Amino acid sequence: MTDLICDLQLQPGAERVLGAAAAGRFADPLSYRLQLRAERLALVAGFDELICLDALHFTPFPYQVKAAQTALRRFRGRGLLCDEVGLGKTIEAGLVLKEYLLRQMAERVLIITPPSLVEQWREELATKFGLTDFVSNYDPEFQELDTEAWQAFPRVISSLATARRREHRRVITDIMYDLVIVDEAHHLKNRSTVSWKFVNKIQKKYILMLTATPVQNRLDELYNLITILKPGQLKTPREFRRQFVVQGDPRLPKNRGRLRELLADVMVRHARGQVGIDLPPRRAHTVRIPLTPDERALYDDVSEFVRRCIRAADSSQDGEGSGEAGVLSAVHHFTLRTLQREIGSSPAAVVPTLMALAERPEMVPHRGELLSMVERARAIRTWSKGEAMERLLMSQLAADGREKLIVFTHFHATLDLLADLLRGMGVDFVLYHGRLTQSQKDEAINRFEQSGQVLLSTEAAGEGRNLQFCRLMLNFDLPWNPQRIEQRVGRIHRVGQTRPVEIFNLSAEGTVEDYILELLDRKLNMFELVIGEMDMILGHMEDERDFEELVLEIWTQARTTEEAMSGFERLGDDLARARQAYQRTHEYDEALFGEDFAAE
Repeated sequence: MTDLICDLQLQPGAERVLGAAAAGRFADPLSYRLQLRAERLALVAGFDELICLDALHFTPFPYQVKAAQTALRRFRGRGLLCDEVGLGKTIEAGLVLKEYLLRQMAERVLIITPPSLVEQWREELATKFGLTDFVSNYDPEFQELDTEAWQAFPRVISSLATARRREHRRVITDIMYDLVIVDEAHHLKNRSTVSWKFVNKIQKKYILMLTATPVQNRLDELYNLITILKPGQLKTPREFRRQFVVQGDPRLPKNRGRLRELLADVMVRHARGQVGIDLPPRRAHTVRIPLTPDERALYDDVSEFVRRCIRAADSSQDGEGSGEAGVLSAVHHFTLRTLQREIGSSPAAVVPTLMALAERPEMVPHRGELLSMVERARAIRTWSKGEAMERLLMSQLAADGREKLIVFTHFHATLDLLADLLRGMGVDFVLYHGRLTQSQKDEAINRFEQSGQVLLSTEAAGEGRNLQFCRLMLNFDLPWNPQRIEQRVGRIHRVGQTRPVEIFNLSAEGTVEDYILELLDRKLNMFELVIGEMDMILGHMEDERDFEELVLEIWTQARTTEEAMSGFERLGDDLARARQAYQRTHEYDEALFGEDFAAE
């Protein structure tokens, strides 16, 4: 032991440490932890090296890492991420978030997104960054606490529509957030709106704003976004217009060199051509199927029940509802929309909802009608869509025994029927749905990649999973929200896919899904769009209501097939105009910013 001690060599200055220890002079626990944290941070100089990269569940692209470093280093955590659609602004923001969390520079985080992207954000953070402790404003535990939830949960993903409500924004703006992330930040382009004033008022140390189109109509919009990030960066509105906007033309910039210098302190933007992302072609095929007489009769009767309930609800709101109309008006719009979507999937899918409605006390006068439809659904022995899928699988999988196919359905009852069908065919398939645990989901994806021919999935695999080892997809039933369709397609048509992608869509003739596919394919060429563009297009719709509500309104107000066709034709025209508006915006931003703001 003595020899061992004699061999020890102390660094210069160590005598002071030993002397302090011998005298019993120890730091208190808090000071020790602070010193330890400071020493750890000192090991990594600035943000030249991201310590989060080894903790990720994927490998980001170099340009995404550089964008995150730019946001951390040059922007000091307050910047605009403006990559073109589909290049991964969410990934860049996630890198910044993960880095701040690992360095213990952020604890309380608020992510604000459009409603349709809340769950997608949660999935991305969990599967790619290992951040599983975020709650959303849709979670039951969050809703139970109501306004108290904002203080109770340190990491929240919320829709802008929820967060900006008066009772919520009063609480949110009293909280000090370490990091706020705003997705689709072009919704804050007007500083006179409640949304802009709300986000501007949030107390935040760091803030990232994500948008592919920071300017849509006029340069003032750019000023409004940057003012949230760095007040005074572009001086006052009047001074900004005087220095940088051509008089008489609010879209045309002047003094571009100086403006570029100021923007470089807050904005990073990559164009598709800069980063070398070139995806293989994608083709869509719509398979239209005639229903059998029994299927058609049930579909029409369920549709008529939905229409009567919707009209009764409308009459009740106008003060005209009474008797039968008053009873039917009690059925919630969400339930009716679900019922209409279920009958477009399979007769079996409507049974649980019809049974639940029949058991409601206020539906006693209609219980006979509801139970009759239940019995008819159970009695149908033919399944036209199931038979069409069987034929499609035989042709596609037989062509190459190594091919894999993802089949999407939204409803568990349909999932069970399709599982029975595949068992009968002798197909090696894997089930994937939201009721599986995380480890079961991981195991299912691994088995599909290694040996399974078909992944039979609910919407769950449309979020946060990269399945580019597969190139074939079948939408057995179709979401009414185009963004959901896009999310499904984005699971296989993404960076890493090397083969042409084939998308098959099944639709029964004369159904809601048939009309939706017609307008999305013919009017919008949706399946040729870059993943992410659909949200941008819907954002340019003049009618800001939820797309599914627009579809339900057209379907339930139509009294004839001709009226339905006319209504969907008008919706298709609205979509076409929205796409043109988005294209003009995209071209405008490209002309303004070009390739000047890539991360170095």
